[in-house]
Amino acid sequence: MKKITSLLMLLCLLTFSVQTTFAQDVANDTTTEVVDSSSAVADDSAATEVVEEEIVTEEAEVEEEESGLQVLKKKFIEGGAGFMSLPLICLILGLAIAIERIISLFWMSINNDEFVENIEKEVSAGNIEAAKEICRNTRGPVASIFYQGLDRADQGSIDVVEKSVVSYGSVQMGQLEKGLVWLSLFIALAPMLGFMGTVIGMIEAFDAIKAAGDISPSVVADGISVALLTTVAGLIVAIILQIFYNFITSKIDGIVNGMEDASISLVDILVKNKVVKA
Repeated sequence: MKKITSLLMLLCLLTFSVQTTFAQDVANDTTTEVVDSSSAVADDSAATEVVEEEIVTEEAEVEEEESGLQVLKKKFIEGGAGFMSLPLICLILGLAIAIERIISLFWMSINNDEFVENIEKEVSAGNIEAAKEICRNTRGPVASIFYQGLDRADQGSIDVVEKSVVSYGSVQMGQLEKGLVWLSLFIALAPMLGFMGTVIGMIEAFDAIKAAGDISPSVVADGISVALLTTVAGLIVAIILQIFYNFITSKIDGIVNGMEDASISLVDILVKNKVVKA
């Protein structure tokens, strides 16, 4: 009887242990599922926040770009349309002259070596008129100088040809530098107009201080910042035009060097083929 009772008690204990273990496993599984669900929700929330932050960042960048485009207009109005328009006019006129000169100089540029070679073939064959026709049909100062030299080659003196080339070369130099005086004027004038606007703005700022009867930082800062905008505008215009001016002058120097080399080649061709006397 005792053995039966002991077996029953042991069976009850085993049953209770199995039930407890199963209940713990179920509880652990449930907890794991809850944790996983919470993690998934957190991940989804984090992903949503990241997307929202990216959208907000993109919108902020768009707003920043839009505001950046409007800064120039805002500063132009703050500086005063009367004084800010003066450097702007200098910029427009200076750019018009610079662009016209650049287009003209590139149009005048030719292959000097090929041109001299064609002239030499015709002169070697004794066809001075054909060589002059090539000069007439070719653009640029080199062709014009060659035409003047060939046109006076019938006088038989190399001195006459050289004087003609030098004289007409000076004329071509003047045509190459046409408009650069005005461009240099705008380069010097733009900062001066900016300084003038700054001085007048400072006078107005001191008048405002005098009227207020107190040197408040807001009055002084606003007046000075507005006054300095004209100087900044003038300096920016001068820098832009100076870059174009240097580019144009370097291009002119290259064309002039080509003219000098071609002139020497013309004299050598005429002497070599005994068209003129040395």
